[in-house]
Amino acid sequence: MKNLFYLTLLLFAGVFITACDKDENHDHEETADFDYRIDINSPSVEAKQLGDSMHIHVDFVSELDAIVHHANVRIFSKTTGVEVYNAPGEAHVHEESGTFSWHDDFNLTEANGILGHSDWILEAKVWGHSEGLEEVVKSIEFHVHPH
Repeated sequence: MKNLFYLTLLLFAGVFITACDKDENHDHEETADFDYRIDINSPSVEAKQLGDSMHIHVDFVSELDAIVHHANVRIFSKTTGVEVYNAPGEAHVHEESGTFSWHDDFNLTEANGILGHSDWILEAKVWGHSEGLEEVVKSIEFHVHPH
């Protein structure tokens, strides 16, 4: 019984030591420099038509070729704030090459929440290992005309 107690104590000590090591590595990443930049290549700010298919192409870049940890692209109404697009489904992309590119096509239809004579914002955001760490946000505005 005494041996079982010491074995259990040893296991808990091992877990504690391992957890501390992970936290130390995590803290190192928390202070890392990423020098993020966002390039919104498409869509443009030019007006769109209801029913159009709009290509989305956004590059999230670390100028230091560091890991792109998190990336997000969303589209929301300028007047109401109602969000009609939010991608990728998992923001934690962990791209080690220093560049993460998001490509998608979005249909400007009423079924997707888009109404004619409305103003929209496409917002792109990139950040480090934890929310807010070296966060960079860039956005464009565009108008959708009815048919």
